[in-house]
Amino acid sequence: MRRNIVHPGASELTYEIRGITELAHEIHHLSGRPIFWENIGDPVQKGEIVPDWIKDIVADTIRDNRSFGYCPTRGVAPTREFLAARVNARGHVQISADDILFFNGLGDAIHKVYTMLAPQARVIGPSPSYSTHSSAEAAHAGSNPIVYHLNVLDGWMPDLDELRNKVRYNENIAGVMIINPDNPTGAVFPPAVIKEMVAIAREFNLFIVADEIYQNLVYDGHDYLPLSALVEDVPTISLKGISKEVPWPGARCGWMEVYNQNKSSMFGRYVRSILDAKMLEVCATTLPQMIIPRVYGDPRYEAWGRQRRAFFAQRARRATEILSACQGVIVNEPRGAFYLSLVFSAQLNDSMNLRIEDRKMEDFLRQRCPEGMSLDRKFVYQLLGSKQICVVPLSGFVCDLPGFRVTLLERDDAKFEQVFQSIADSVSEFIASG
Repeated sequence: MRRNIVHPGASELTYEIRGITELAHEIHHLSGRPIFWENIGDPVQKGEIVPDWIKDIVADTIRDNRSFGYCPTRGVAPTREFLAARVNARGHVQISADDILFFNGLGDAIHKVYTMLAPQARVIGPSPSYSTHSSAEAAHAGSNPIVYHLNVLDGWMPDLDELRNKVRYNENIAGVMIINPDNPTGAVFPPAVIKEMVAIAREFNLFIVADEIYQNLVYDGHDYLPLSALVEDVPTISLKGISKEVPWPGARCGWMEVYNQNKSSMFGRYVRSILDAKMLEVCATTLPQMIIPRVYGDPRYEAWGRQRRAFFAQRARRATEILSACQGVIVNEPRGAFYLSLVFSAQLNDSMNLRIEDRKMEDFLRQRCPEGMSLDRKFVYQLLGSKQICVVPLSGFVCDLPGFRVTLLERDDAKFEQVFQSIADSVSEFIASG
């Protein structure tokens, strides 16, 4: 073509969580065996049954003819009023319904957050980091992500000294991104840590992007507060959704809550640009928004939530127990969400391999594992070929630590034990082979 039509950030648009499914499907067709999908955080796919009382609310709501129509661009007004009241009831940041904006899933919201930034403005995020954030921010900038590291030797806590120094010496950094509870590590950052991050944002006049979609999946007994209780006067966007809580990921229903947009005229104008961009799409889907007050306000919701948290906490303990028995790895027990990240502490080398019994599979994987590829990716590919277990390499999460992320969602106890024991056996085999 006479002009280059490719965006300079196109190469940054990677999403390993779904990207690896293409390889998994090829391996399924080659082996004829089913895949154990441990890569995507979809509770429904992994066997969680949505309670009948929630299904009844959805069925009743769909009889309302308004659920078939457009809604206001910001979202269904009664739902936004309900959510604003929940924030205000905590007695910290106060917002109105107009400080809430709905999107077709958090992916849509995340895309708008970074796309509408000035080209030179950067948002520093964690490493490892959820790919949708890191890819969208890097693509916006046409450059590699700027990161602060989560310390695997300190329970995946943020390196606050590194964060402060990077912010101090890079004037293009305009915002700090926080994922709490964290994906991919399952870490939960206590209020004292978040307060320090808020203080850094205040000191350097930054805004905060907080992904809090797992805020109601903090395992009981762990110290946690939402950003609305900690952010004080710092301009903040908090991202939330129903995909993990109802759970209804197929609804593609997420929203942002904006705190302190009146504290900065520039931040207020930026938030308005996100609304204007959403207006070009008219609005987000109506039906999922309409159910939120009835689901969250139902007297059964809290007890049901406690049961879910207890289930995932048990899964986290058991997965940590199995994987920690391997030599040459670091495993921090998750405290929230439903992910676990394992890091290889043993020195990996190119000679390490898993046994592949099928000659065709061995040849296939040899082509897919060229010399020089990241060794955690090599392990993940060979795990797929040998055990048909699909996990995600940590190198796919803007991370320089070799390892992988696995979900804790499997509802079948026997299958859960089988999968994690197979992973542990494979980890030990891979390390021993070197």
